Amino acid sequence: MMSMVTNFLYPPPPSLLITAMYVINFSLLANSALSEIRGKYLQYSKFWNTNTSQKEKTKEVKLSSRAGMLILYTPAFLASAVSLYLLAEDGLRLLLVTAALTIHYFKRVLEVMFVHKYSGAMILDSTILISLSYFSSTASMIYNQHLVHDMPEPPVDLKYAGVFIFLVAIVGNFYHHLLLLKLRSKDEGVKEYKIPKGGLFNQVICPHYFFEILVFVGICLISQSLYPICFTIGTMMYLMSRSYTTRKWYVSKFPSFPKDVKAIIPYVF
Repeated sequence: MMSMVTNFLYPPPPSLLITAMYVINFSLLANSALSEIRGKYLQYSKFWNTNTSQKEKTKEVKLSSRAGMLILYTPAFLASAVSLYLLAEDGLRLLLVTAALTIHYFKRVLEVMFVHKYSGAMILDSTILISLSYFSSTASMIYNQHLVHDMPEPPVDLKYAGVFIFLVAIVGNFYHHLLLLKLRSKDEGVKEYKIPKGGLFNQVICPHYFFEILVFVGICLISQSLYPICFTIGTMMYLMSRSYTTRKWYVSKFPSFPKDVKAIIPYVF
């Protein structure tokens, strides 16, 4: 069994930091997933104003959604962009992993600035928590790859398959964000929700989450190491639970919501 695994993966690097980050990031994502299912949501997007009493609301520090989202993604983008420059000589696989993370978060920043329209707010506590999670996982993923890049390559090379999946996923995610944009009012700050249509929205309510998972699946295949796999499993758990609660929200708001539209995986879930 182990020999089969080593055909596809580097051995875990002998690093206490990376081992700790396995546990921390996976635990945070798993806990967030369970919290979503229990109805205790991370307070952003359409769920930003839930789970909070009126007394607590008066004490909370709120940010505009655009500012909050920039805080979410910018540190992770900067970490990957700086690493792309500093570690450019550490081999093709590390270069591809770092480039993929840089592209992913740079796209996120550009979408926040030029694509998405926002009508709500974000709670500072949630913003900091999510931002730290993105930053720490990105830095850890790159550091993990730096530690394994001198080890013998896995016999089965999956990095080019990973690049292909990553590119398909990043385009698919962006395309469905554009479809969501067309549903929103042209006036910033106006709350108006409609049932999304087009693309995979005809099969699932959160195809952008589906493609986001595929983004990290692609990075896993490029990396072929354990840390990105653990992070991707945690991300998958969280986004599946988030899509589940999103579907419940649409069902509660729209009596005409199609029953055959799943949450995130077409025809399955």
